[in-house]
Parts: sequence; structure tokens; C-alpha cells
Amino acid sequence: MDPKPTPQQMADTTADRPGFTRPMNREEINALPIAGWNGPVHVVRTPEELAEAMVRLDSQNLLGFDTETRPAHTKGEHYLPSLLQLAAESEVFLFQLKQLGLAGPLRRILSDPEVSKVGVGLAHDLHELQKMHSFQPAGFVDLGSMARKAGIRNLGLRGLAAVLLGVRITKGAKVSNWARTELSAQQIRYAATDAWVGRFLFLALRQHVSHL
Repeated sequence: MDPKPTPQQMADTTADRPGFTRPMNREEINALPIAGWNGPVHVVRTPEELAEAMVRLDSQNLLGFDTETRPAHTKGEHYLPSLLQLAAESEVFLFQLKQLGLAGPLRRILSDPEVSKVGVGLAHDLHELQKMHSFQPAGFVDLGSMARKAGIRNLGLRGLAAVLLGVRITKGAKVSNWARTELSAQQIRYAATDAWVGRFLFLALRQHVSHL
């Protein structure tokens, strides 16, 4: 989706809209048009692809961040993250951790205070990534905390997209097998969209909070 509203326009949200005076409900969100990232997506699984991705990310100081994990269906079953998503301004990178592990270049980005990584549910994602390899997170910004400061009642990624962007983010691929070697087109679009929309929402929320 090429977003029609600018962050400044979204910052002009008035307090009488659903999501501010009360949370937007499921029916209201489901009535919104579906949106998703349609730009370039790079699936990274080899050291050579990782090196190229780092070159392309080197100039970025704001990244949308998310992870995906293979779902557990039985008691006691647990999996570490399979995918790490980073969304730059005009392209999204999906790092397949089963093949790469939490490699040094990824740890350096996650520990760089000069690069803002924005998303929701960060504490859980970072806790799980640290089980893969020790690193010191820095530069992370939780969209839920920003939304609270802005007086928004919907704090999840899907709810924030509905309130601020007027679109619906689908969750159909959430419980799919993220550990598979070849991701499906639906998985790639889903994963890229979550990281992209997080970055775009940060810009909107930053504008809105600065005007409070």
C-alpha cells in the first residue's frame, strides 16, 4: 500500500474518533480496507545475502522491527524466533534465523543506540532473541508506550493501524510455520507488512505526541 495520509495529517487526529474516547471494536476494524506492504522485500538466509543487507541498511537510522516464531501446539512445546524483520524507508528485509542464527551484524544493529528500532511487544521479542545469543538491546521504541501518551486506546499493531491509518492489517499467516526453509508469498507479505507498518506508525505517533 502507498499510504495516502502523511504523518502530519495523521497527527491531526481528533479526540472524538474511535480509538481515543473508546477502543475501536473488532467490527469497526474488520470494516476497514486491507493494507499491506507491496514494495521490495529481501529474504535473507545466507552470509552473502546478510552482508549485502547490512550495506543497504547502513544509512538507515529508523527501522520497523518485528519477529515471527513457529507456533507451539502442545503443552511444553517452545520455539525460538524463526524470522527477524527490519523495515527501512523503501525496502524490507526478512532474516531467516534458522539459517543465519543471530549473527554478529544483526546483533550490532539490535545494540546500536543510534538506530531506532520501532514495534510492539518488544520486551517479549527481545527476550526470545537473547536466548539465541547474548546482546545488549539499545535504540528500541515501543509503539504501545507512545500510543498511551497520545491517548490512544488501541495499543496493538492492528489496532493502531486502524486508528491512525484507517486500514486493516490481516493476521492470516500469523500461526503458520515460520521455520520452513521456503516462505510462502503470503508469509513474506505478512511479515514485511508488520515491520513496515510499525515504522510508518512511529512517524505518525511522533508527530501526534509532539503536538500534545
